[in-house]
Amino acid sequence: MATQIPPPPTPPRDGVGPAVQEISYRAQQLVREEIELAKAEITAKVSTIVKGVAVGVAGGIFGVVGLLFFLHGLSFGFADWFGVATWIGYWITTAILFLLAAIASLLAYRFVKRGSPPKPAMAIDEAQRIKQTVDEARRS
Repeated sequence: MATQIPPPPTPPRDGVGPAVQEISYRAQQLVREEIELAKAEITAKVSTIVKGVAVGVAGGIFGVVGLLFFLHGLSFGFADWFGVATWIGYWITTAILFLLAAIASLLAYRFVKRGSPPKPAMAIDEAQRIKQTVDEARRS
């Protein structure tokens, strides 16, 4: 993407003023080219990230469908292992899922409660120490 820097719009003349003008013009051109290079790099990286997200979503969909088939198999398995009707196997699977959901909800509640309210305690303490130091320095 690099291009040749065109000469400044006015031909160079002797003296400091025209030299400074030429340097300023060339610096502006370099900045513009760097911005274009950054845009190209970001575009390439974003397209790579988008591809990764798309593949991750596809993998997630396959995982959910696989989980559904696993749960169906588990339900049929319970029915076969315990010698009961198929619908009872589904109820057993449902009960296990609700139990796992309850455990996960309880853990989530504890984590949220432990982290609330989200305030930066260490940063607040440090700011108070800085304030005390500044106040002490003013009094001295």
